[in-house]
Parts: sequence; C-alpha cells; structure tokens
Amino acid sequence: MGKFEIKKDKSDQFRFSLKASNGQVILSSEAYKTKSSCENGIASVRTNAKDDGKYERMTAKNGSPYFSLKASNGQVIGSSEMYSSTSAMENGIASVKSNAPEAGIEDNS
Repeated sequence: MGKFEIKKDKSDQFRFSLKASNGQVILSSEAYKTKSSCENGIASVRTNAKDDGKYERMTAKNGSPYFSLKASNGQVIGSSEMYSSTSAMENGIASVKSNAPEAGIEDNS
C-alpha cells in the first residue's frame, strides 16, 4: 500500500508526496503554509483520485508527458514527475488512483 509523506521544505512550508508501495513518488504537492492546509490537500487527493476527469494530461516542452490532479474547484492539488512515454504516465495515474484512497500518512515535518 502507498503512503503520503509530509515534509517541511527549505522555506519552512509543508509539502506532501504520495509514494507507491515500492517507495517511488507518484504525486507531489505545492507548498502549504500550515500543516493543516497540507493535510486538507491530502484529503482532497483521496477524494479526487478515482475521478479520471480530474487528471490533466500534459506534455512538457521537451516532449515528456506528465499529469496534474485537480480539485473540484480546478485548483492543482498535485503533479507527477516527467515520464518517458504516455503509457508510463497512464500507469502513474493508475497508481495514484489505486494508492491514494487508502494510503496512510507519515509525518516527517
């Protein structure tokens, strides 16, 4: 099973990463000023992860596919890494869908 990991960044803000069961990061958040806001972001990922319509599939300037997960209000909750292919990106989305709803939280802040 995957897990959410909460950490503080260099500017003392909170961020979360969703990691698959193999430890690979599959979704990373924006920075949050408070831990409670970060935890709300995690709750939003859990709520929205299964809805394929909430994923925005994009291509970087270098041609690498990646995705963002959006909340109901259209705001980005988390983004993926760059992938080597569209099928690898789709596997990443499938991993978020399967891991996020039941993932535990590891607080390393």
